[in-house]
Amino acid sequence: MPSFAAILAIAAVATHAHADSYPSKPIKLIVPYAAGGTTDILARIVGTKMGAILAQPVVVENRPGAGGAVGSAYAAKQPADGYTLVMEVESSHAVNPNVYVKTPYDPVKDFAPISNLADVPNVLVVNPSFPATDVASFIKLLKANPGKYSFGSSGNGGLSHMNGELFMSETGTRMLHVPYKGLGPALNDAVAGQIQVVFDNIPSSSGLIQGKRLKPLAVAARQRLKLLPDVPTYAEAGLPAMNNPSWFGLGAPAGTPDAILDKLNDAVRQALADPEVIAAIEKQGAIPAWTSRKAFADLIRNQNQHWKRVVDKIQFAKLQ
Repeated sequence: MPSFAAILAIAAVATHAHADSYPSKPIKLIVPYAAGGTTDILARIVGTKMGAILAQPVVVENRPGAGGAVGSAYAAKQPADGYTLVMEVESSHAVNPNVYVKTPYDPVKDFAPISNLADVPNVLVVNPSFPATDVASFIKLLKANPGKYSFGSSGNGGLSHMNGELFMSETGTRMLHVPYKGLGPALNDAVAGQIQVVFDNIPSSSGLIQGKRLKPLAVAARQRLKLLPDVPTYAEAGLPAMNNPSWFGLGAPAGTPDAILDKLNDAVRQALADPEVIAAIEKQGAIPAWTSRKAFADLIRNQNQHWKRVVDKIQFAKLQ
C-alpha cells in the first residue's frame, strides 16, 4: 500500500497534468447582473480576449437578481474545476454581505479570487435641469430642501444605494431613495426628470453625459478623468470618503486548483496588456487593473471591512 506522502505526490502530479491540459472545453463566466451593465461589458471585453489566449471560448452567462446574490450563489456551488468563473465585484462581494442580514454565499470563503480586471470610477449625475452646477451648490440645495429631491439606485442595498446613503451621511443631507431593478431604469427616469439624482458609474452613464442628457457633478477617481476633464473628483470637492472607484474582478469557486487559478491569472494579465483591450476598457471610462491572486484576495477582504464600517457608521438597517 503506498504511503501518505506517495499519495500526495501522485495527487500533485495529477493536478498539474489536469492544469496542463486545461482548458479542454469552453469556460462559462457567470455575470450576476443583467446584460448591458458595467459588469457585463467588462466581462465580455476581457472574456473574449482570454478565450483567444486560452484557445477555448469564454461564454458569458447572465444570472441577475438580488443585487448580484443570485448569480454569485449559483457560481459558488459549481464544480471547482476551472470551467465556471464568476465576476467578483464590489457590489456583490463587499457591499451585499454587509447590508443583508444573510447572503446565500460567503464572499471570502466560497470563492477563489483570480484577479481584478478594472477599476471603475463612480459618478454623481443629475438631470440637466437641476439647478446645482457643482457639489457645493448641490449640497446647499439639498440642505435647504430636505427630502424634496430623489435619487435612484439599482435596488435596495446595492452599491449605488449605499453610495447615496454614504453621501447623505457625509454631508448631513436627506433625499428620497427610489430603488429600481437595475441602473438602466434609474438613469432613464433621471433623464426624464422623474428623479433628479443617480450615484452611478462611468461606463453606464458616459453616453448620457456625452449626449448632455445627464450632468456630472463629481467622480470617484484618484485623479480627474480624461473622459471628463472638467469634472472634479469627490476629494477635490471636499468629500474624500466618497472618492473610491469600484472594482470589478474575476473569481472561481473555492477549491479550484492553484495551477488552474495561476493559468487564469496569467491569461488575465495578458488580456489586460493587449492594446485593443486597454482601449475598449478605457473607452468605457474604466481603468485596466490586473492584480496578483493574493492582492485581489486582500482587496476583497479589505473592502468587506470598509463597507462594514460604513454600514455601522450610517446605522443602516440591514435588509432581509
